[in-house]
Amino acid sequence: MGFPESPMLAAWRDALLLSQTALGQWRRDSFLGRWIGALGSWESGSFLISHGDAVGALMVALIFAGAPFIGTGPIGIGLAAAAGFWLLLTIADGQDHRFNAAAAKSLFTPIHLPLLLYAAIAIAATGLSPVPRAALSGLIKLALYLVLFALMARVLRAPKWRSVVITVYLYAALGVASYGIHQFFHGAPALATWVDAESSLAKTTRVYSSLGNPNLLAGYLVPAVPLSVAALFNWRRWGAKALAAVMVMVNSACLVVTYSRGGWIGLVVALGAIAVLLVAWWSVRFSPFWKQWALPILLGSGAALLVGAVLFVAPIRTRVVSIFAGRGDSSNNFRINVWTAVLEMIRDRPWLGIGPGNGAFNKIYPLYQRPKYTALSAYSVFLEICVETGLIGAIAFLWLVVVTLHQAWQHARRLQQRWNADGYWVLGATAAILGMMAHGAVDTVWYRPQVQTAWWLMVAIIASYWQPTEKIQATDA
Repeated sequence: MGFPESPMLAAWRDALLLSQTALGQWRRDSFLGRWIGALGSWESGSFLISHGDAVGALMVALIFAGAPFIGTGPIGIGLAAAAGFWLLLTIADGQDHRFNAAAAKSLFTPIHLPLLLYAAIAIAATGLSPVPRAALSGLIKLALYLVLFALMARVLRAPKWRSVVITVYLYAALGVASYGIHQFFHGAPALATWVDAESSLAKTTRVYSSLGNPNLLAGYLVPAVPLSVAALFNWRRWGAKALAAVMVMVNSACLVVTYSRGGWIGLVVALGAIAVLLVAWWSVRFSPFWKQWALPILLGSGAALLVGAVLFVAPIRTRVVSIFAGRGDSSNNFRINVWTAVLEMIRDRPWLGIGPGNGAFNKIYPLYQRPKYTALSAYSVFLEICVETGLIGAIAFLWLVVVTLHQAWQHARRLQQRWNADGYWVLGATAAILGMMAHGAVDTVWYRPQVQTAWWLMVAIIASYWQPTEKIQATDA
C-alpha cells in the first residue's frame, strides 16, 4: 500500500510535467495563438496548402534521406525550406485550431512549452552575448532545428507519414552503416588523428562511412539502433521484420567498429533502455515466473555479453580500459583540459552564457584555453548548453527532456492498453533519446546537423502521439 499523495505535491508534479496543461486556453488567449490559421482562406484555393501534411512529410523525408551524404550547406537549405513551409502552413491552415481539439494536437503539445522557453532564453543569451553577431548566427541555426521539430510534430501525427519518415531515416542509416562495414573489411585512410599514436590501436581502422568522422558516425547510428529494434516489432510482414533485424545487426556492428568510446556508451544505454522498455511492454502478458525473472535474466545476459567482449576482444578491451586511464590517454587528457577551460567560461557568465552556436564559442574559448588545446566545442552537450545559454538555459533544456520522457511514458501506457504496435515507435524513440544523452555527456557531435536532426526526429515522434485532454467548448468567433 502506497502513501497518500499530498494535493500540493500532486499539483507541483503536474505543473512540472505539464500533465494537466490547458493548451486550448493558451491558443485562445496568446498573441502567437491568434496567428494560427490567420490566412485560412488560402487553403481552399491552394493545392500546396490543402496537401500541406503530405508536402511537409516529403520535405522532412528528403532531409533525412540526404543528410548523411551531403554537406552542411545543402542541409541548411533544406532546413530553411522546411521552416518557410511550416510558417506558411501554420498561418494558412483553414481549420479553427482555437476550438478544434482534434486539429490543435498537430500544432501544440506539452513538449512545445519548455521548447519555447528554451528558445526565449537563447534569444536573451544572444542579445546579452559578448559576441552578439556570432551568437546571432548560432541562434538562426537553432531556430531552424526547432522549426523542423515543429513541422515534424505536426506531420508525423498521421501514421502514414510517420511510417514514411521513420522508414526513410532507417534506410539512410542502413546505407551509411553498410558503407562503414565495407570500410572495415577493405580499409579506409584516417582523415585525422583519431587514435593515440602510442596506443596498440594506432593502426586499427576506425570507420567513418560517408560522414568523415568515426565519432560523428557513431552519434548518427546511436538512435538508429533502438529505432531498428522498434521496427522489428512494429513492421508486420516477415520480410520487413527480417530487414529490420539486418538493420539492427549492421547498425550495431558498424557503431562498434567506429571505436568511438562515447558511441559505445550511447549504444549500451540505448540497447539497455529498449530491452527494459520492451520487457515492461510485454510484462502484462507474462506468466508469474517471467514477470519476476525476465528483467534480471535479460540484464544479466547483457552484462555477461558485455563483460565477455571486454575480456576476450583485445581492441574493445583496449578502448574500454582507456576510458579509465584519466590523463594517461591523450584523448582523455584533451577533453579534461577543454572541460576545465569551459567550466571557467561558465563561472564567468553563469546565468545566460555567451550565446548559442559554435561561432560564439570559437571567439570566447581562446581566451580560456590551455596552450595547445584548441577546441571547436565543449566536448559535452551538457557543458555546451551551460556555456551557450547559462544555467537558466540548462534548466530549461533539462525540463524539456523530462517533459518529453514523461509524455513518452504516458503515450506508451495508453498504446499498451490497446496493444497498439505504434507503441514500439515510442519505446524506440525513448531509448534513442537516452542513448544520445549518454553519448552527449562526453562529446558534442550532437550539434552536427546529421545528429541534431535525428535528435529532433526522436522528440517529434513522441510529440506526435499527444492527444488533448481538455474539452474545448465551441464558441462564437
